[in-house]
Amino acid sequence: MFMNRLFGKPKQETNTLQTLDKLSETLEMLEKKENVLLKKANGEVEKAKEFSRVKNKRAAIQCLKRKRLYEQQVEQLGNFQLRIHDQMIMLEGAKATTETVDALRTGASAMKAMQKATNIDDVDKTMDEINEQTENMKQIQEALSAPFGTAADFDEDELEAELEELEGAELEEQLLQPVPIHVPQGNKPNRAPAQKQPTAEEDELAALQAEMAL
Repeated sequence: MFMNRLFGKPKQETNTLQTLDKLSETLEMLEKKENVLLKKANGEVEKAKEFSRVKNKRAAIQCLKRKRLYEQQVEQLGNFQLRIHDQMIMLEGAKATTETVDALRTGASAMKAMQKATNIDDVDKTMDEINEQTENMKQIQEALSAPFGTAADFDEDELEAELEELEGAELEEQLLQPVPIHVPQGNKPNRAPAQKQPTAEEDELAALQAEMAL
């Protein structure tokens, strides 16, 4: 701690992404080495079986000892891999936390800049100007819509009374109009057919018949 305060914190040689890449490469290397040791351990088991078949007990036991050593190394490599996994998880979590804090810091700075650009006094002043302009426009519209000249002297009550008289006269005229009566077609009275006037030839024929009758 004293050395850090005196000379400052040591400079990081790699960033978080480079560190994660390095850990990932190391993890891959340990997995390959673990596979090699497992193959060697299985090989020693096969050798021990062969020596046991030929009754070479001492050689078989030596193979089993080497198998145990390989298995110890495999276990050790498994612990290394577990630690690297833990380190990678911690770094990824720290990276996410750092990025979140940076994003929040950026947002706070932007909000602070916007607040400086628009303070509450400017907002109040702008709203007052808008309200004033709105009231002025309302007064202008009322002035334009108000009657002027001769129309301003007309009495609204007299105009309404005249309108009522016109409506009453129109209603009375409608009541005095005759109502047409519709007679059904079947109830119409039958008219006698009009008598046909005799022609000159018919008159002469009638006179001739009268003379013959005498």
